[in-house]
Amino acid sequence: MPATLAPYIGRFAPSPTGPLHLGSLCSALASYLDARSNGGRWLLRIENLDPPREQVGADHRIIQSLRAHRLLWDGDIVWQSQRLGAYQQALEQLLDQQQAFYCSCSRAQLAEHGGLHRDHCVAPLQKGDAAVRLRASNQPYCFRDRLLGHQQQTPSSGGDVVLRRRDGLFAYQLAVVVDDADSEVSDIVRGSDLLDSTAWQLQLQDSLGYPRPNYLHLPLLTDSSGDKLSKRSYAPALDDSCAEDNIRRVLRYLNQATPPTTSDLDSLLRWAAAHWQVSAIPRHAIAVN
Repeated sequence: MPATLAPYIGRFAPSPTGPLHLGSLCSALASYLDARSNGGRWLLRIENLDPPREQVGADHRIIQSLRAHRLLWDGDIVWQSQRLGAYQQALEQLLDQQQAFYCSCSRAQLAEHGGLHRDHCVAPLQKGDAAVRLRASNQPYCFRDRLLGHQQQTPSSGGDVVLRRRDGLFAYQLAVVVDDADSEVSDIVRGSDLLDSTAWQLQLQDSLGYPRPNYLHLPLLTDSSGDKLSKRSYAPALDDSCAEDNIRRVLRYLNQATPPTTSDLDSLLRWAAAHWQVSAIPRHAIAVN
């Protein structure tokens, strides 16, 4: 297994498909406290690679909310829309290594084969009108999640994931791996809904010669129906005027020690970072009340 990166560099990487909600604050706060408790840096990346799904002004609302909650990042904000050349270079390397391939099959056509490409494409292959997919490995990948413990995943079990879409837009799986490596991110703290993406990302890291970061997958916050809080399910936007209450609420959900009454939010966050305990985080979904 490749060596782990050091020193500690963490990140928060929201997509501007809507404002932050309580679930996204949970990921932001946990990654922030984990970085600060380890004396590390905390970066902000706006994953604005999918214009059709983006909400006008959401990127600035996200930045405003983070500032209101005093979750202040180090260095400049990384905008994925400004990094297309880096993704194209990585994609060409994968194509040259035959780790990726052009594919004209639809999702439905591939679903008949477990999401995996078999021999030639079902539809006529035209590179100008084709996606690029990862040639998912049958090799099991093992890693230790800092909360969930030993994990073993096989990329092929999820199918040949798209790296660049037919419309020319780069996909999440490729962009996130390239960005984390270029920013020297050592520790990724994110929701457990992304746990199943890790095998693809480990394969991409190995194929591109990148070090593997550490992973910590957080429990999801759910509504009264048991559904994940998300922009897609219309989770209410954070009320930035209640920033301290929001932070304290998320700390309770993460089963962290209760901070004392403080005079300001910065002091509260310093206290929370000093008392941050990964082992106390629940391993199951958390119902929001």
